[in-house]
Amino acid sequence: MLLVAEDCQLVLVDYQTKLMPVIHEADFVLANAHKLAQAARLLKVPVWGTEQNPNKLGPNDATLKSYCQETLSKMHFGACADGLVDLLRAPAKPQGNARSLPKHLQKAHQATERSAIILGGCEAHVCLLQTALGLLEHEFDVWVVTDACSSRTAQNRDAAFDRLAANGAELVTTEMVIFEWLEHCEHPAFKDALQLIK
Repeated sequence: MLLVAEDCQLVLVDYQTKLMPVIHEADFVLANAHKLAQAARLLKVPVWGTEQNPNKLGPNDATLKSYCQETLSKMHFGACADGLVDLLRAPAKPQGNARSLPKHLQKAHQATERSAIILGGCEAHVCLLQTALGLLEHEFDVWVVTDACSSRTAQNRDAAFDRLAANGAELVTTEMVIFEWLEHCEHPAFKDALQLIK
C-alpha cells in the first residue's frame, strides 16, 4: 500500500530543545523532520506537534513548531491520552447523533477522516512508541519515519522499530513519504519537493 497525501496527517513528536542535545544522530533526525514538515506544507498535509512536559524539556524546535497547525502539550508519554486523537479526527458531519448509529454507519460517517498518520519524533522507544501504539488502538494507519526518529541510544531506537513493526506500524523513510505523496514527476510541487531532498 502506498501513501496518498490526501489521506495523511503528519505528527511530529517531542523534538524539544532540552531533549535533542542527548539524542543519537539528532541533527540528521531533525533535518529529516524539517523536510517532512516542509513537504507536508507544499502538499497540504496537516501537521501537528506534541511536547512532553515542556516546562521541563522546553518547546519543540521553533522552525519545526511553526509548521504545525497546533502543538499539543502533554504529560502522558503517549499523546493519545492527552487529546491527540481529537485533533486528528475529522469533524463529525452526520445528521443526528453519530454514536446512536449502527457501527457500520459510524465507520462510514468517518470516511472523510485522514486516517494515515505519519509519525516522526523522539524518543522512539518512549513517547513515539506509546503514541504510535495508541493510534493503532484507535484504528489509525500508522507510518513511522525511521530516519526522522531517534532515542538517546541506537539500541533503544532499534528496539522501538522492531516492536512497532510487530504491532502493525509501517516503517518508512523521509524520501519514501515525500515521493509517495507526490505520486509522479509531473506533480505541480515536484520541483520544490525535490529541492528538499537534494
